[in-house]
Amino acid sequence: MKLGFVRHGQTQWNLEGRLQGSSNIPLNDTGRAQAAAAVQVLAGGNWDVVVSSPLDRARQTAQIVADGLGLELGPSYELLVERDYAQGEGMIEAEALRRWPGKLGGGIEPLESVVDRGRRAIGQIMEDFPGKNVAVICHGTIIRYTLSDFAGYTLDTIRNGSVAVLGQDERGRLRLELVNDQAPAAL
Repeated sequence: MKLGFVRHGQTQWNLEGRLQGSSNIPLNDTGRAQAAAAVQVLAGGNWDVVVSSPLDRARQTAQIVADGLGLELGPSYELLVERDYAQGEGMIEAEALRRWPGKLGGGIEPLESVVDRGRRAIGQIMEDFPGKNVAVICHGTIIRYTLSDFAGYTLDTIRNGSVAVLGQDERGRLRLELVNDQAPAAL
C-alpha cells in the first residue's frame, strides 16, 4: 500500500496570500493546470482510488486527477479539511502572523490538532482501502505537518499541485518516499 498526497491546485486566495483554511474557495485556471500536472507525477503509480477533503478546491483537484488516471472519484473525508484559521480566515498571511505570531491565537486550530486529524484520516483511509494505492487530495498544512510527523522533521512548504508519497516498508510501517515531487532531502 502507498498513499500519494496531492495539495489542491491554486485558488485566487492562494495567489493573494490569504489564509483560506476551511473557506470554500474554488480553483483558478492555474490551479486546474497544476492538478493536471500532478497526474503526470502520479502516472505509473498503479493507483486504485482517488479520495479527498470535501472542500471544493480539493474535490475539483481530485476529479481532475481521477479523470487523468482513468479512475472513478472516491469519497471525501471530513478529517482531511485544512487547518481552521478562525479569525484569520481570508486574512493576508503576513497580517495574521503580525496579530498572532506563529499563528497561535485568534481561535486558529493548533498544529497538534491538524496532525491528529491527519493521522486519523490516514488510519481511516487504510481501513477503507486495505492494501490499495490511494491518491489523497487535500491541503498544504495538513499534508506538511502530518507527513513531518511521519518523517521526524519539519518539511518545507507543500506547493500547490505537488505530490508527496508515503509508502510501506517491509515491516508495514509508513515512510516518506516523495515530497514536492522529489525524494526528500533527509533520505
